[in-house]
Amino acid sequence: MTTVLARGTARLGAVPSPDAKEAQPVNIHTTAATGQPQGISPDEWQARVDLAALYRLVAHHGWDDVIFNHCSMRVPGEDRKFLMKRHELLWTEVTASNLVKVDMDADLDESAGVNRPGFTLHGGVLRGRPDVNSAVHVHTRTGMAIAGLKSGLRMISQESTRFYGRLGYHPYEGITEDFGERERLIAHLGKNRAMIMRNHGVLTVGKTAAEAFGLMKHLLEAAEIQLAMEATGGEMIEIPPDICKKTVAQYEKHDSGRGSAEWPAYLRMLDRIDPSYRT
Repeated sequence: MTTVLARGTARLGAVPSPDAKEAQPVNIHTTAATGQPQGISPDEWQARVDLAALYRLVAHHGWDDVIFNHCSMRVPGEDRKFLMKRHELLWTEVTASNLVKVDMDADLDESAGVNRPGFTLHGGVLRGRPDVNSAVHVHTRTGMAIAGLKSGLRMISQESTRFYGRLGYHPYEGITEDFGERERLIAHLGKNRAMIMRNHGVLTVGKTAAEAFGLMKHLLEAAEIQLAMEATGGEMIEIPPDICKKTVAQYEKHDSGRGSAEWPAYLRMLDRIDPSYRT
């Protein structure tokens, strides 16, 4: 575990040694820990496990970018602190214990062990949206392609209707490392569940890691479907607003009902691939 205290300063706990164990199928640089470390509450440990799972799931789907881009999780009981991965780690190397706890009001960069643009974006989002606890930001080709289309996401598939009236747009300002951009990011995200960052990538937020991940999956699928449709050159069928509103309500019911079984299924899948994310 690593807790960042200030820019350029970190307190190191039981950080896994790269050479401490034999190679694993996915994670080759982390050491298995024995249960929950001392000094971490059960709620924080569960948040760590969920966030580590989120990183692994994003990587499993091919949405990661070597060591760049991020997922984040607010620390339970510490509203002004959140968890993110160490800058130098691959997404497949993230575990519950090697996540970094940071203060969203601090001024941090790589000297503190965290990626400056990731800290800027996620710290800003979690500061400005106290109703959400987790965020996912990726730069997939599909996400960046839809982010470069002036039309944005169109209501032409069931996947896209999830975001009807729930999608923000933020114009490109360069690499997100200036704290001054945070206010504009939050203003453009508004109360939405997702945001297309023009010419940049996509962002989703949720009360849980499960929600943020599920929304990203649907957003990228909706974008991929749209790009495939547009490539045909054929006339597309727009879903009427009243049907979009109906489907949004149906999804709300779905997510709190039958859809709640999806996250545990993902965790079972990860446990079969490489359970070291839990350590």
